[in-house]
Amino acid sequence: MRCVFLFFSAAALVAAASPGQDQARELYQRTEYQRSLGVLLHQPEKDVATLRLMGQDYFMLGEYKKATDALEKAKAREPGNPETLLWLGRAYGRRAETANVFTAAGYASKARQNLEKSVSLDPSNKEATGDLLDFYLEAPGFMGGGFGKAETLAETIGKSDPAEGHYARAVIDERRKDFSGAEQQLRRALALAPREASRFVALAKYLGEHGQIKESDALFQEAARMAPNDPRVAFDRAQTYVEQKRNLAEARDLLKKYLRSPLTPNDPPREKAQELLKQVAGSG
Repeated sequence: MRCVFLFFSAAALVAAASPGQDQARELYQRTEYQRSLGVLLHQPEKDVATLRLMGQDYFMLGEYKKATDALEKAKAREPGNPETLLWLGRAYGRRAETANVFTAAGYASKARQNLEKSVSLDPSNKEATGDLLDFYLEAPGFMGGGFGKAETLAETIGKSDPAEGHYARAVIDERRKDFSGAEQQLRRALALAPREASRFVALAKYLGEHGQIKESDALFQEAARMAPNDPRVAFDRAQTYVEQKRNLAEARDLLKKYLRSPLTPNDPPREKAQELLKQVAGSG
């Protein structure tokens, strides 16, 4: 019943979306956040979907207080929407990172609470579980972080997506400096999902960072063969080369290819690729 209800709710939202909201969403997907926001601000009636997208635009533009303001309004109207809660958790997390010592803990607590609620409502959402895992591993115990919570979350992730569960355990092992354990978890993730290019990339990046260059390059080549038009594969490969100061000419070509690609909000920002290009130029 829950899945059927969510399906019809989503269908209703799509059917009710205004032309302006559709235009704003298309601009957002093209990473044109300021233009998307401009369209939404001129909407006479701001429903939950509009407020949430406004919050996402503000977040992407680095205006985190405005993001939380818009997302709190969306949450007040629809408190059980996991996507709103995810973005609200992200926005409070950024506010915690940039706040002074007197307010950071409060924002961090709100980040954790919203992310936990989002995951409890939709534990299959990789973005939500990934953000919550990062929070548990980065936040001190008094702010709600800790390895125990991270391990429990990894078990939850593994129930719906075994490969992603192994990836989560790899992240935990690496944070604990159990490098052998992390590598084995990444290999298990790849074995369970051999058709996902991202699994090859994750293992390739890890092996490259730990000196296993030959296998790392072979895995990157396989990922590129599997997903030749995936901008993220090109970016991650180039970033690894730049950080390790090798294959810089290839890294430069990959970054230029990335910057020519039609990027989405799920891809690294163009500014990061441009910064990597500057590092390549500086190395030359």
